[in-house]
Amino acid sequence: MPKGYWVSAYRTISDPEKLAAYNKLAGPAVEAGGGRILARGSRVVAHDAGIAERTILIEFDSFEQAVAAHESAAYQEALVALFDGVERDFRIVEGID
Repeated sequence: MPKGYWVSAYRTISDPEKLAAYNKLAGPAVEAGGGRILARGSRVVAHDAGIAERTILIEFDSFEQAVAAHESAAYQEALVALFDGVERDFRIVEGID
């Protein structure tokens, strides 16, 4: 079964306090949903139209698990804390086998 991935590239961080509040809630929500953080940081080299900003990569055992974790009540609570504190490109992607 192909794995699922959350890929999030932060375009701007306008409210670091909201991001910190989100991080406190999102970490446990991701872990409870079966996610494993593979990359989290600000060292990014971007090419073409890429964004050289904070990028997060989280792996789940399946695409369905990744979607369910995003829809969970715990993660939705984290999103409320984040609200308009950042502008980001967030995607859920199915892996290749």
